[in-house]
Amino acid sequence: MSDTGNGSACAKLGELIDGLGGLVDRRGACASDRPVSGVSSDSRQIGPGSIFVAVRGFITDGHLHIDSAIEAGAVAIVCEAYPAELRDGVCYLRVTESRKALAELSKNCYGNASDQLMLIGVTGTNGKTTTARLISSMLNAAGIPAGYIGTGLCRIGNRDIELERTTPEPNGLHALFRQMVDAGCCAAVMEVSSHALVLDRVHGLRFRSAVFTNLTPEHLDFHETMEEYAAAKRLLFSRLTDDGFAVLNADDPQAGFMAAGLPNDYLYCCSLSGNSSLCDSDHRFRAFISASTVEGSTAEVTFGAQSATMQVPLPGEYNVMNMLEAFAVGISLGLDPAKALAGLAESEAVPGRMERIWSADRSRCGVVDYAHTPDALQKALETLRAVTPSGSKLSVVFGCGGNRDRKKRPEMGRIAAELADRVILTSDNPRDENPELILDEVEAGMAGRVHLRISDRAEAIRRAVEGLGTGDILLVAGKGHEEYQEVAGRKHHFSDRETLAACFAEVHFEREVKEQS
Repeated sequence: MSDTGNGSACAKLGELIDGLGGLVDRRGACASDRPVSGVSSDSRQIGPGSIFVAVRGFITDGHLHIDSAIEAGAVAIVCEAYPAELRDGVCYLRVTESRKALAELSKNCYGNASDQLMLIGVTGTNGKTTTARLISSMLNAAGIPAGYIGTGLCRIGNRDIELERTTPEPNGLHALFRQMVDAGCCAAVMEVSSHALVLDRVHGLRFRSAVFTNLTPEHLDFHETMEEYAAAKRLLFSRLTDDGFAVLNADDPQAGFMAAGLPNDYLYCCSLSGNSSLCDSDHRFRAFISASTVEGSTAEVTFGAQSATMQVPLPGEYNVMNMLEAFAVGISLGLDPAKALAGLAESEAVPGRMERIWSADRSRCGVVDYAHTPDALQKALETLRAVTPSGSKLSVVFGCGGNRDRKKRPEMGRIAAELADRVILTSDNPRDENPELILDEVEAGMAGRVHLRISDRAEAIRRAVEGLGTGDILLVAGKGHEEYQEVAGRKHHFSDRETLAACFAEVHFEREVKEQS
């Protein structure tokens, strides 16, 4: 299903024009009582009665598709420059910024549904999905119906809607908000990407809470520098409501930058190291990990003058931090601590996030994780190294995506070579690049370390499973929840989770046959 979901839109053109900021001029048939059926910046989504917003994109300029939109039934065109010829019967609206106009029109077209929801935004490089899903689960368990919007998925009650983007375009986003309100939701928890912030997909939204997970190098093909990337993330904290509050990973060096300018009363700090000086003492959340295995962690949590035990069904310090930040959101909203922790402990595992898949006799463990950045790969390997039994080995299968930041490739090769006992390089989503050239760049960081190179991802996973001994752990990193592999511009079905489970079953069967013979 597309980003737009099934939300219904109905408005009069005059009402939408009245709420349109940055309007410079109007021409043509702009009758106020003219009905509008929807809004989109994609001419392929335009139908009779729609408004087409011409946005200057990175691949194409929406102004080039105005005629196509009109032929598809658009009754109004929003643009930054009028076309050479204006058609009869069409309303033309010239604005200063088309992207913001798209957000404003979408919000109004869907009845300002976002204003009827308590919005909680989660931003950062890693951990957004896990943290946002934890928060939504906690709120639902506490009797606050909450929808979720994030990587690949929108969840409204028991219904899942597939998404193409972490943060949909405004028309799709506000359609989802409308569906949430109609389904009885009181809150929406959403991942907010840096692209969405810079490209005004969340323009006009006000958040009751903004959560910062961490910042590490990523998307530098888009933002170019870490300073620009950090500034993009910080935009979320400028969109808080008057009573809104920020929850920060105080252990991250960028926490202070995110908090700059926000009153102390609205800052809540989470820390595993005790680094929480940004916040008042009663706004500090500290977790001490008392036990950790591949099955999960136990942490003792202090907040203000209170303390509690937190069960984290995932291994690793970063997952303790994810749950600690979700817990801080709950406490800041006034939830009972015991109920908040119970709701978090009952949360469903997020597919492809430290997802464990065992051999039939549970003597060998495979872990599928979305780690596709140097920092995420390092944390995943360090976490699994810490819980790998003495005398057993840690293996990793990974690659790097094409048409993305090339600088991270040798760095990820170096990390794998240093932290894993066995390394198998393979293809990720090569997209439009040559898979072998991508692997060449990954190998450049491995300093000659012995490894296998198998570009066929299914074969690489199988070889890794065949090489596992008792107690060994295998990390399959990079694609996580994804159920496709993109090669030469086409997506083919492929799931690390399915492939790993099938390989465990096949190898176990082959070993049984061999033993019996």
